[in-house]
Amino acid sequence: MIGFGGASCDEGVIRAAVRDTPGCAEHAKPWVLAATILGSSMAFIDGSVVTVALPAIQAELTASTSAMQWVVNAYMLFLGALILVGGAVGDRFGRRRIFVLGIVVFTAASMACGLAPNATALIAARGLQGVGGALLVPSSLAIISAAFPEDERGRAIGTWAGFSALTTALGPVLGGWLVDTLSWRAIFFINLPLALVTLGLAFWRVPESRDESNQAAVDWRGGLLATLGLAGLAYGLTAASDRGWSDPAVLSALVAGALVLAVFIRSEAHAPSPLVPLRLFRSRTFSGANGMTLLLYFALGGALFFLPFNLIQIQGYSATLAGAAFLPSTLIMGGLSRWSGGLVERYGAWGPLTIGPGIAAVGFALLAVPGIGGSYWTTFFPAMTVLGLGMAISVAPLTTTVMGAVADRYAGTASGINNAVSRIAGMLAVALLGTVAVGVFGAALDQRLDALQVPPELRQALRNEVPKLAEAKVPPEIGNAERETLSRALDESFVRSFRIVMLVTSGLALGSALCAGLTISRNRQGSVKRS
Repeated sequence: MIGFGGASCDEGVIRAAVRDTPGCAEHAKPWVLAATILGSSMAFIDGSVVTVALPAIQAELTASTSAMQWVVNAYMLFLGALILVGGAVGDRFGRRRIFVLGIVVFTAASMACGLAPNATALIAARGLQGVGGALLVPSSLAIISAAFPEDERGRAIGTWAGFSALTTALGPVLGGWLVDTLSWRAIFFINLPLALVTLGLAFWRVPESRDESNQAAVDWRGGLLATLGLAGLAYGLTAASDRGWSDPAVLSALVAGALVLAVFIRSEAHAPSPLVPLRLFRSRTFSGANGMTLLLYFALGGALFFLPFNLIQIQGYSATLAGAAFLPSTLIMGGLSRWSGGLVERYGAWGPLTIGPGIAAVGFALLAVPGIGGSYWTTFFPAMTVLGLGMAISVAPLTTTVMGAVADRYAGTASGINNAVSRIAGMLAVALLGTVAVGVFGAALDQRLDALQVPPELRQALRNEVPKLAEAKVPPEIGNAERETLSRALDESFVRSFRIVMLVTSGLALGSALCAGLTISRNRQGSVKRS
């Protein structure tokens, strides 16, 4: 997600993935860290810069908003559904081997994205990128755990987190600059030199490691069922904006997705080595932490998908400035992450995990305030600052709470599950809130066209533009005077839909705070260990 780097519990995955390891040779440690930072950065940068490029992609490929939703969701679907499989495969067959495979797949898919002739090809390539990311991200985190013994791991995590924050901050600005000066295709080609350097370091200095104590079969069935179930839900929610909720294809996809996910849960209950051990959800704290994660990252994913369209298409920002608009949030999160991590030790988890999402809810609500025009510093800057503060207070305590809610031997699995939940939440948000935005946009446009007494033929032409949202255009044959009025109507209609979506995300963030308030323990440790 743009401006916010990785998902929740990334650091938790590193801390818990491998325990009591002697580490690798001293001279190799800096190179191992460099390789994993570069590898993770490829995925983090790609997740952030693509959103800035979406308006340019939509314009060049003449695509609908639903196609742009799939450009984001194809990646998030496979990454979120398969990231636990990727971690298990690395533990079983070798973390460096899977890390390298992930880089190769991710880079090949990136090249396919950059060469995509149409939206369909781009969506397919983005899905393949997600598969590569699902292999690359957990393996890179596990390599750090295996390379550094526990007494050195904190410093390694700090270095990794610092560079991750830097790439997160600079990624959208760099991506926007590439879109403005070259093409949106350049944001995918930039992965090639990064991949070559990372592969060189991986083969040269990264030692192979695996979990010798756990050689159970990988739960491929669980990964497949999770992917198919989430794909059905994502398709149904996205198609609803074009077809309507009563359309047979929409209903069939939603029902099929729900049924497959039910089969997934049943499969996990009986699998010898499940991706998602259901026993972990017996912990009220663990279930509550994942519930609040789902709501908070649902809100974040939805808001940050639509914001660049507003900034670029409606407010007139360049892609570079749109990327820079996210810097306040990123810098605040990076600067306060260590401080917020200490809040749990001082006050317990309940306070930060209720206050943080509440502050984020204010930030989302502030995004609904600006109209068309105005200085960034008085319109979007306050919202991004408050949102960054709310997320900074939430993320580090969330990692601590998730890991503390289960027995030590499950800490890595628990962190991985929460990490996957945050990514899946963003995918579902883009699908569902896209449907909300299109519906509100169409209703708002109808009201304005009624007031302007637009002829039926022109009204229908404008209604056909509704699925494009911010990219909607007045037909070229309309005269200049009338064109300006109708363009204003389209822009105001999008702003109306954007405001409703932001208010929905604000409500979801408040729901996240409420979920934490009702489920997270108030004691100083914030959790109760379970076997």
